[in-house]
Amino acid sequence: MTAGPPIVADMTNNSTPITLSDTDKATIRTAAHGAVMLISFAAVADSPGKAATKGSLALSSATGPVGHALAETSKVKLNTKSGAALADQVFPALTASVNLLGEQDPAEAANFRDTVLVAVDAATGAQPSPPVAEMVRKITAALDA
Repeated sequence: MTAGPPIVADMTNNSTPITLSDTDKATIRTAAHGAVMLISFAAVADSPGKAATKGSLALSSATGPVGHALAETSKVKLNTKSGAALADQVFPALTASVNLLGEQDPAEAANFRDTVLVAVDAATGAQPSPPVAEMVRKITAALDA
């Protein structure tokens, strides 16, 4: 994996700059892209390809250190053998991302949470099926853990 320099961002609200290591950035990318992939797994009866595309496009609108981490071109290795295997990888990454960002700047942790939920919302559509709605609940729980 080709990694860029650590992200150091000086937030406009005069908070302490945030430094993200390559591992931190990989965790953030795994969490965000994995959440979208979980929605596409749950939307298998609908249109999983459209769900993944809409969610991924929404992630590209992320700003701040989270946006920079998501914009990096290094690949995210997601375990897509099954929904359960993917969930085992993504749920802890969601919780870890919120925690590692929250340790440096709670506002950036909130930005990450909002970014993921916007992407999940974009992927789910107006009337999510019961499996999709349940996956959204689980993603939200992991973000809030």
